[in-house]
Amino acid sequence: MDMSSTKATGHSPVRRTLSDFTVDRRILLLTGMAVIIGSAAVGAAWVLLALIGLVTNLAWFGRFDTALTSLATAPRGLWMVAIPVVGALIVGVMARYGSEKIRGHGIPEAMEAILIGGSRMSPKVAVLKPLSSAIAIGSGGPFGAEGPIIVTGGAIGSLYAQFFHLSAIERRTLLVSGAAAGMTAIFGTPVAAVLLALEVLLFEWRPRSLVPVTVAAATAMAWRPALFETGPLFPFSDNPALPWWGLPACVVLGLACGLLSGLLTRLLYGLEDAFRRLPVHWMWWPALGAVVVGLGGLIEPRALGVGYDVIRGFLDGHMALSVVATILVVKAVIWLVALASGTSGGVLAPLLILGGAFGSLAAAVLPGAHGFWALLGMAAMLGGTLPAPLTGIVFAVEVTGDAGALAPLLAATMAAYAVSVLLLKRSILTEKIARRGLHVTREYGIDPYEFTRVGAVMTTEVETLGASLTIAEAAAAIEAGRHDAYPVTDATGRPVAIVSRAEILLWTREDDESAGETLAERLSDASLPVVHPGDVVSHALDVMLADGSGRLLVTEAEGGALVGLLTRRDLLRIRAASLQAEGERQAYLRRKRA
Repeated sequence: MDMSSTKATGHSPVRRTLSDFTVDRRILLLTGMAVIIGSAAVGAAWVLLALIGLVTNLAWFGRFDTALTSLATAPRGLWMVAIPVVGALIVGVMARYGSEKIRGHGIPEAMEAILIGGSRMSPKVAVLKPLSSAIAIGSGGPFGAEGPIIVTGGAIGSLYAQFFHLSAIERRTLLVSGAAAGMTAIFGTPVAAVLLALEVLLFEWRPRSLVPVTVAAATAMAWRPALFETGPLFPFSDNPALPWWGLPACVVLGLACGLLSGLLTRLLYGLEDAFRRLPVHWMWWPALGAVVVGLGGLIEPRALGVGYDVIRGFLDGHMALSVVATILVVKAVIWLVALASGTSGGVLAPLLILGGAFGSLAAAVLPGAHGFWALLGMAAMLGGTLPAPLTGIVFAVEVTGDAGALAPLLAATMAAYAVSVLLLKRSILTEKIARRGLHVTREYGIDPYEFTRVGAVMTTEVETLGASLTIAEAAAAIEAGRHDAYPVTDATGRPVAIVSRAEILLWTREDDESAGETLAERLSDASLPVVHPGDVVSHALDVMLADGSGRLLVTEAEGGALVGLLTRRDLLRIRAASLQAEGERQAYLRRKRA
């Protein structure tokens, strides 16, 4: 009789050589591709900034020019409200009849494509996202260019990857490579771009992704002087000599920024809920939000657009506190309303402006230049709201060229980060995709199945059946036993199969002659997957998946004798031990009582 029911359903996974990292030569292929993607992302960034400059100059000043222009001198009047509304109407039409993926600041959409879309983005997004963002920002939208270029660069990487036979993980690496290269091109911050990729987009920290993403960012940095200004985007070096209470003051500022970032996140999604309750199609929401944007521009036109000149003003420390306070309030209101309405724009530059304004106001009672505290506020707001603290710290250093404030930046940004993760279940990035039914965890740790050995969790007392037993004897043994299945071993103790209670009963019902047949005769052509005590449990899981079974035989690496059994219950014990290590608290060193 054919015993295919006892055989493995497929080839067992290759037992890999244990090492610190799981990487192969395909990383070289991905790295070469990352160079091409990084170069293309730089070109896309240049086009995006040129489009923003062109729309800004045409809409507000009636001239054909691609240079980024401040809206501080834009003429006030009815047109200050009409221009944002017209731009938002165009974006709404593009989103409805082009691609809904262009709505919002784009990073949640990139995360969603990575997590559930196989890292596949459409050509429409690659074209419509920068175009819609240029129209939205150029017509006064209070956004930065970094969110759109992250999505555009990611789309370039994804589209390029789709021309080749790559896995979803490899496509993800190239998508994120394009995103990091785009951010590097805009801000000149390659290390911060890589850290943003690690903290927000990659969902892992492995050489197979870290190396190509870093190469893409470095490629963008190499091309940047040819298309953009060289040097830091916002040069700054006015660091004070802090007194003994200086670092605690940095922590207090960070805590305040964390509270503010939590408030902004809650307000944003509260406003999104309000827009959803409107009795009009979402295509019209950006235009409604743009009315608020225009009215805000009438109060303070510097709150409109990308606002890079405002960031420079904060760092210079020459703005009056009343102006700073006005920018803070107006920028927060119009940014939240515009972003909630679903128009196209980014979050990094607005967060820098809000954090810079908050730090500038705090500088009124703190020692040192206003620009120093504005810088800390920017990093803390960025690191606490995303939340991506390492990105916030390194971004502040790279964008200013100032490494002298690392300790204060660390204190402020980590304080903001601590407040955010304690107060909010979701960040400004993940709340959107959570509302679409997707749970995202932002914590990375070593998988216990990757370092636990099979020998540490296997069941060592295994009841077996001898291969020399007849089917009738085996049936009697199984009827008297406690298990549903038993390993069958030969005279040397090597396993030849696993026999279940159902199989034995089936054989005994076939005919009387089969009852005298031995298990060795019945199972002579059977094969089965095995693991060894020294294997890591993750390999055993792979074998289980390939075999489609819930138990594995554990044999000696030399000789092949059966030494144990690994079951699903054993695997669950690893999870239980991990949870116990997390939750069980015990003091081992205690004061002796007199």
